[in-house]
Amino acid sequence: MTVDCLIEAGAILTGRGPDGQMGVARHAAIRVKAGLIAEIGPTADLVARRPALVRHGGPGLIAMPGLVNAHHHFGLTPLMAGVPFAPLEFWLPRFWAMRGLGPRLDTLFSAIEMLESGTTTVHHIHSGLTGTPEAWSATSDATLDAYAEIGMRAGYSFMMRDRNLLSYEDDAGLLASLPGPLRDWLSPQLAPAAVPTRDYMDFFTSLRARRTGPSVRVNLAPANLHWCSDASLQMIIQTARDHGAQVHMHLLETERQARFSTRLNGCTAIAHLKALDCLGPNLTLGHVNWATPEDLDLLADCGCMVCHNASSGLRLGSGIAPVNQMRARGIPLALGIDQSNIADDRDMTLEMKLVWALHRETGLFNDRPDATEVIAMATEGGARSAGFGGQIGRLEPGFQADIVLMRAADIGRPMMSARTPLTDAVLHRGGKAAIEQVFVAGQEVVRKGRVTMIDRDAVMAEIADRLSHPETAAEATAWDMVNTLVPILEDRIGQDMGHRNQPYRYNAFHNGGE
Repeated sequence: MTVDCLIEAGAILTGRGPDGQMGVARHAAIRVKAGLIAEIGPTADLVARRPALVRHGGPGLIAMPGLVNAHHHFGLTPLMAGVPFAPLEFWLPRFWAMRGLGPRLDTLFSAIEMLESGTTTVHHIHSGLTGTPEAWSATSDATLDAYAEIGMRAGYSFMMRDRNLLSYEDDAGLLASLPGPLRDWLSPQLAPAAVPTRDYMDFFTSLRARRTGPSVRVNLAPANLHWCSDASLQMIIQTARDHGAQVHMHLLETERQARFSTRLNGCTAIAHLKALDCLGPNLTLGHVNWATPEDLDLLADCGCMVCHNASSGLRLGSGIAPVNQMRARGIPLALGIDQSNIADDRDMTLEMKLVWALHRETGLFNDRPDATEVIAMATEGGARSAGFGGQIGRLEPGFQADIVLMRAADIGRPMMSARTPLTDAVLHRGGKAAIEQVFVAGQEVVRKGRVTMIDRDAVMAEIADRLSHPETAAEATAWDMVNTLVPILEDRIGQDMGHRNQPYRYNAFHNGGE
């Protein structure tokens, strides 16, 4: 459906300019033609020239580009599903016991949270496809259909692993050391690692041909260095290059991941990717909490992006990415909420506030990201990472009309000095509660803070019903198995790492990391 309309605002944040300042159009309107921004100009002028167009918004609203969550996995949060917080290595195995909602409901749940807080685009990184290629197609289609149903734009990828699913060592060796019942239960969970990477590439090619469109990009997601062999990584990267696709890879999320490469390869993970010719401008690395200054130099030279997942690193104790050192080197940055943010939801406006505060750092004269830069990370930066670069993330002619309208009165409450930069006011005082309308390609998908394209209450009631069912015998067994497995992993990794408290690597980047 094509959309022609006018969207009026008292102020429009158009995007970060070459001078680092946010472009602002005052008392202006956006003319949308066939879902694209056709022009931005004085409201009175556009209304006079296009009186028949449907009008949205009003002078008491502030418009900004739709936000992009550049790193997302699934809807039901682990906390909701009974998974306790723990370091990543002891947190992920318990996912095998989580109750599932099915791809449609699971996707709609997090999509509701994202859209209602101003996120119009997501890079959905499916945690891993199982079963036959027919099942892969059914899962992928159901996920993408759910985003289309609610009116959200999506990049889509699926994580691939061909080794070390259980820990940082060979699965066969670890399985052999486990008690028989645990070994027998775990073995089927490892089936995705036995799928040849070529089969995944063939599926990617067919899915990309079937589903790519104005609102969908199909990307690739090698899971991590310790989960992917060198041959698998090189095949994935080359396939992406052949198709002009984006790649999103978790890397250096935890200290243990950093140690894996130095022990196995004799160099850092990023240096190893460089040696494999895997670095390049189509690659986004998620997390990168434990990079060295030399690593960052390599990323800058190769044009790689980094997706910063601040809440995730803090909640799991994984680390803090050295964002200011990345900024100093000109490394492009996107923002991701990962599984969920510090409020256990998908409110990107809250994540942006955290990012701004986390990277203030101590000192009187150090360079810090300002509100404009953080907004740019969550809009234009995310757009490039998810595969929509040059099409979303800014409000200017030729871009998709993905627009968030916030009530200025709610941001000002009860007033805001004219001396306060508008970007600061929007970042620090704007948020989900101030959102009036959200548009994707000019189509209204949120009105008065609630999604419009689906029956929100019916979806939430169905989710609640699914989750309220008594635990099945199979689910109880799964919890018994993962609760048996985790202490074994704790002991093995503890012996390897030592039971010590290592300060965040971020804190070692003193004096500019030099």
